[in-house]
Amino acid sequence: AIFLGVGVVFLHPSLDWSAGTATARQEPREAAVDGLVSVLKDTDAGVRKQAAHALGQLGNAKAVPALIETLKDSDADVRRGAMQALAEIGDERAAAAIAGALKDTDPRVRARAAGALAEVGNTGVVDALIGVVRDANVDVRRSAVRALGEIGDARALPALTAALKDEDAGVRRQAILAIAEISDGDDNNQAWRIRGGFPRVNVHVNPRPRPNPNPRPVIAEVR
Repeated sequence: AIFLGVGVVFLHPSLDWSAGTATARQEPREAAVDGLVSVLKDTDAGVRKQAAHALGQLGNAKAVPALIETLKDSDADVRRGAMQALAEIGDERAAAAIAGALKDTDPRVRARAAGALAEVGNTGVVDALIGVVRDANVDVRRSAVRALGEIGDARALPALTAALKDEDAGVRRQAILAIAEISDGDDNNQAWRIRGGFPRVNVHVNPRPRPNPNPRPVIAEVR
């Protein structure tokens, strides 16, 4: 017990009040991340893909270097899983490596890379995305156009304008949305992004309430 003046504070003996308690709780999580990272080298592709998925769910940036390395995996599904995990973690260190995956031989990987860049990338990946707006695979083109709209860099407007003539209606629709998103962009207005055709909604808030023009006196009965 600790005596403070006339008060007494009893400290429960079973509770650890040391600064190391939080660290101790984190140690199993860190060990779990390390274990999953090691499984990214498993001989079974399904196990490697599941490990990447789990690392994305944990969201620990410690796994980013290993996941970047996994983008070179021999199995396309594992590479896609690694990109999904990097997108969920959202670390910009992965942007350049994911941009490199836009040249992957598997179109599913290229499409997922474009989508991941919209989540972890910045204006530095715009040129790479512009380069695949005319990809031979329609899913890659759709993902690239959508990503360019979400990043919102005006340098993409010429490529998006050209995409309005794409043979695929889905690409054309995405190009329209992306152009509208970029054209309507405002650095001072972080509004909702257009997704699935939903329009932006601008909400104006009056910072100061207007005083009542006809205030009524408040009479309180005193007893």
